[in-house]
Amino acid sequence: MTFAALPGWSRDRLREAWPAFIASCETLVKKPDWAEPCKVAQDVDVKDEKAVRLFFESFFVPHQVVNADGSDNGLVTGYYEPLLRGARKRSGPYQTPLHRTPDDLVAVDLAAIYPELKSLRLRGRLAGNKIVPYPTRAELTQSGALNGKELLWVDDPIDAFFLQVQGSGRVQLADTKETVRIAYADQNGHPYKSIGRYLVDKGEMTLDQASAQNIKAWFKANPARQKELLNANPSYVFFKEEKLADPSRGPKGALGVPLTPLRSIAVDPQFIPLGAPVFLSTTQPASDTLLQQLVMAQDTGAAIRGAVRADLFWGFGSEAGEKAGRMKQRGTMWVLLPRMPAPR
Repeated sequence: MTFAALPGWSRDRLREAWPAFIASCETLVKKPDWAEPCKVAQDVDVKDEKAVRLFFESFFVPHQVVNADGSDNGLVTGYYEPLLRGARKRSGPYQTPLHRTPDDLVAVDLAAIYPELKSLRLRGRLAGNKIVPYPTRAELTQSGALNGKELLWVDDPIDAFFLQVQGSGRVQLADTKETVRIAYADQNGHPYKSIGRYLVDKGEMTLDQASAQNIKAWFKANPARQKELLNANPSYVFFKEEKLADPSRGPKGALGVPLTPLRSIAVDPQFIPLGAPVFLSTTQPASDTLLQQLVMAQDTGAAIRGAVRADLFWGFGSEAGEKAGRMKQRGTMWVLLPRMPAPR
C-alpha cells in the first residue's frame, strides 16, 4: 500500500507528530528494524514539513490493520489526564483514598514461559504455594484489605473511579499547596468491565448516551446506587506518585515516554507494536468532522482490546476531558512499519 492511498495523509501536518515520534524512538532505536530510521530522524529538519513527510514516506510502509473477521474498522475512544482535588491526610471533604500497590500483589510475566503471551501478565496473591485471584474491587473496598496503603485522599469517589479508568492524573493538594502527578502502578488482575455498558444493559440509558458526562450525571442522580455501579467493574487500579517537573508534558504511557496530546494513542499490543507510527482515520467526538492524522502507539489500556481499536489521548484538563468523554467514533488504522532493504 502507498501513502497516497491513506485518506487525509497529504493534509496532515506531520510536523506536529514529530515530537511524539522522536519520543517513540527513545525505545525503538534499540530494535534492529527501527535503528536506522530512528538514527536518521535526528538529522531531519523538524521545521521543514516537506522534509518530515519525505522521511516517513522513505523509511516506512503503511499496512492497513484489520480485525480477525476481516473488517477494517473499529472503535476509537478518547482519554485524558484529569485534575482532582485532594490532600495527603484524610480530613474534611477528602475521604476517598487512592491506593498504592499492596505488598501481597504478585505479577507473573508469562512471556518467559510462553513467548506468544508476551503482552499478558498474571496477577494474583500467594495462598500457600499457589497463586490465586486477587480480590475484586468490591472485595477490596468492603474488606478494608487496603487500609494503610493510602497514597492520597481526594474529595470525590466518582472522580477517583474515573481516574482509574484514565490511568493517570494530577491532584491539587489542599494541605501542602502542591500539584502532583498520580501515575498507574499496577492493577488487581480482574478484567475491566464498562460501567457504561452496565447501565445500558440495565436499561438506564442507551448506548449512544453512555458518555462519561452522562454516566457522571447518573451517579449524581442516583447516590444510593453509586456502590452498585462502581462494583460492576471488578478491576481496581493502584497508583504511584510522581513529581510534576514540567506541567506541559503529558504522563508516561506504557512505552515509558510522555504522551503527546492528539498524537498518542493506546492500542492492543498483541496487534500493534508499541512505539509504532499509526495513521488514524476517524471523526471528531460526537461529530462527522474528519480527524485524520499520524499518531504514535505509546500506551495500552485494559479496555483497549482488538486490532482496529484505539484510545486517543486528548491532553490535560477539563476541555480535554470534555472531548475525550464524548469520543466514541468508528475509525480505520494503518500501522507504519520500517521499509525493509531490497534484497541484494
